[in-house]
Amino acid sequence: MTRASHTRGGGMTLSKDGLPDWLDPVVRAAETVEPLQLSRFLPPADGRGRQSAVLILFGDGDRGPELLLMERASSLRSHAGQPSFPGGALDPEDGDPAADGPLRAALREAEEETGLDPSGVQLFGVLPRLYIPVSSFVVTPVLGWWREPSPVGVVDPNETARVFTVPVADLTDPVNRATTVHPSGHRGPAFLVESALVWGFTAGVIDRLLHFAGWERPWDRDKQVPLDWRS
Repeated sequence: MTRASHTRGGGMTLSKDGLPDWLDPVVRAAETVEPLQLSRFLPPADGRGRQSAVLILFGDGDRGPELLLMERASSLRSHAGQPSFPGGALDPEDGDPAADGPLRAALREAEEETGLDPSGVQLFGVLPRLYIPVSSFVVTPVLGWWREPSPVGVVDPNETARVFTVPVADLTDPVNRATTVHPSGHRGPAFLVESALVWGFTAGVIDRLLHFAGWERPWDRDKQVPLDWRS
């Protein structure tokens, strides 16, 4: 069982022991999904890109399964103001990007950004590495079970505007689903939840997880929400 009481040094492993039954479809999806089934944006073959990791943390909330998200500060240079999974670039101290470096980075970044206690998180899977062209991040999505929830909130207002959880039931509700159209013409899934518009990389990963876990419900893909919806 992954009990990361610290996020630097020491080996880390993945474990499916003791997970709740409702996570079984997510476990299966992580074990079988192919990279191109998640995104058409995959890491460059020449190795370019900044290695990074995000923590996709499932918890058991008042309304059932939920995901931990945060909203990035509007002053950040990349992905400003966007809701996202906790995460960021690997530090040298995190270790080998091809081994357990992303596991350690995902927990470290989540602790730094939300204040969660990594010792209460059990890591159980890793999705294929994906690519964010606009920031050149090569992202390893790390799946976790919030076995022992801890208080979370904004640690550094310069990086994070807020920290919140979203019930999976709200993410699967067709009323909360829409399609965004980027000025570049790129279309992608979006979720209107917790007074936030979740779009881009984060929404794409959530969309594919819901689909391959068998949780997706039919929704109106012609419903569009502009990316400047706040203005």
